[in-house]
Amino acid sequence: MMGLRAMLGVFFLCLLLPVAALAGAREDAPPWLLQAAALTPPTFDKNVSALVLVDDSIVTVSEDGSITTTYKYAVRILTREGRSSAVALEAYTTDREKVREFHAWLIKPSGQVKAYGKNETLDEAQALNDVYDESRIKRISATADAEPGAVFGFQTVSENRPYFHQSIWYFQDTDPVVSSKISVVVPQGWKVTGTTLNHSPVEPAISGTSYTWELRDLPPIESEPASPPLTDLAPRIAIKYFPGEGARNPGVKAFDDWREVSRWYSELADPQAVPDEQIAARARELTATAKTEGDKVRAIARYVQSLQYISIQIGIGRWRPHAASQVFAKSYGDCKDKANLMRAMLKAVNIESYPVLIFSGDADHVRDTWVSPGQFNHCIIAIRVNNETREPTVIEHQSLGRLLIFDATDEHTPVGDLPDEEQGSWALIAAGDAGTLVRMPALPANASRLEREADVVLTPEGSITATLKEVSTGQTAVAERRAFRSLSNSAYREMIEGWVTRGATAAQVVKINPQDNSTAGSFMLDVEFSAGAYAQLMQNRLLVFKPAIVSRRESLFLTDARRKNPVVLEARSFTETVRVKLPSGFDVDELPDPVKLDTSFGSYETKYSVKDGELVFSRALSQRATTIPVDQYQGVRTFYTRIREAEQAPVVLARK
Repeated sequence: MMGLRAMLGVFFLCLLLPVAALAGAREDAPPWLLQAAALTPPTFDKNVSALVLVDDSIVTVSEDGSITTTYKYAVRILTREGRSSAVALEAYTTDREKVREFHAWLIKPSGQVKAYGKNETLDEAQALNDVYDESRIKRISATADAEPGAVFGFQTVSENRPYFHQSIWYFQDTDPVVSSKISVVVPQGWKVTGTTLNHSPVEPAISGTSYTWELRDLPPIESEPASPPLTDLAPRIAIKYFPGEGARNPGVKAFDDWREVSRWYSELADPQAVPDEQIAARARELTATAKTEGDKVRAIARYVQSLQYISIQIGIGRWRPHAASQVFAKSYGDCKDKANLMRAMLKAVNIESYPVLIFSGDADHVRDTWVSPGQFNHCIIAIRVNNETREPTVIEHQSLGRLLIFDATDEHTPVGDLPDEEQGSWALIAAGDAGTLVRMPALPANASRLEREADVVLTPEGSITATLKEVSTGQTAVAERRAFRSLSNSAYREMIEGWVTRGATAAQVVKINPQDNSTAGSFMLDVEFSAGAYAQLMQNRLLVFKPAIVSRRESLFLTDARRKNPVVLEARSFTETVRVKLPSGFDVDELPDPVKLDTSFGSYETKYSVKDGELVFSRALSQRATTIPVDQYQGVRTFYTRIREAEQAPVVLARK
């Protein structure tokens, strides 16, 4: 990654604040913060709102495996929008962690210092749907006091007894960084290893038993459309520390391979997936009319997905699911609870299954080179199925056979489909010694499809009446279903009207009829509307209009001439046929040229025909899931530029 100095052509200069200002500041702000505040920032683009001056963590490991972490952070506010960066956060869990010190300071541009302590500290639950509130955050906010030019800093000291001795350190969020480093100090005889991700290898500076990884002068990470998640852009270091031969071993789990992680999680989860009589009876009831194995799976899946999601994490329960009998009795649970209840219900009807640890939100987050359960934040399920069960999400496992992958938490995604962010990702199938890290299925473009039929009547004055009929499947249907279920009737109607009027200005929508068939994995939408003066009447003899009346449901606009991040495309397929009844007294005078584009990442085609007073326009887009490197961006930009041009192309009618 290019350093900040090279990128901007400027240097960080250690210029002191006015002496009088520093003299007053020294009484309240610690020396490290004063030193950071003395740095003169370079000039950034106006979109950069804050500059991180110090991001420094020291992890000290004791002989018994407990750790003490001292953390220092300082940020300079560059714009009014940057005031939101003047917040101190320290997360902890009530059973195994303790925040011993928590202090913050704000150095104003004048040099005046405001200190924050216990009276300004809030202690909040980390998740609003967490039953036990054991995952908490201490927070100090100086946003009301911050202003451009101010420096905000905080320092914490916390104690922790981890379940496994691994750490992940992000060198950066989106803001530029002067210095970011993590140090790990271990007892004699311990070993420390680090794996660099999203950056060229960073070697540690070693002093005795202290290991320090540092990056400096990191440029801002720009937000661009269709970019990879921040977890794939920000450099990070994955660290493992463990006793060597002869050193005292306080039950430290370091995990040498993925099979070891599989055994560890199977020991936690399997005893909790035992069906009791109530679970077995309910499973038999749900599957009483099922004719096939697939029918049984779908019936149980719908039931488990309907249970309320509530985060339940306490002690080792952050990884171990609750007993299936508890989850069934309470009718709620988190992802691992719901996955384990489904395992128990499937077991009751003689179907074997396994928990699958995965990262939700970024298909490229998990790396096979770093063996750690800490890479995962979600639990789904792998169901062993016979040859008669045919679904796009079935994979062949080297020792477990045919496995149907399913997310029991996502109530919008039925059996046979997977959320976009899980497709193609590395995930751990926890099956004891047979467990392995495997790639999740990546579905083809036609598995996520939108098909639209539009019938339009055009008058001699240029007004139109139109009927649209859409059928969505796969993740396209999931997006439609999620919007339909989450919005009120009025909000949903407003969303559809906004979509229609973006294409047909001032359109009057007279009918909106959504039909959700989640069992079949489809979503249907019928819309009727009218729009006056849609076609432009010129000199009382020409009618000019665009046959692509409404936009595709998902649009990708890549218009910038340059690009810094790769382009991430999801698998999508779209087809539309528009039939326009032409007004009497007019003939087609000019049609756009048909377009046909074929690339490695997608294809696009338009066609036109006229017969018996009707214009038929069709367009089709097929886009495969892929990540396109920056050096190939111009090819992507050209592809979508030509699509936009084709969909803006007008038809010209002439009066006879």
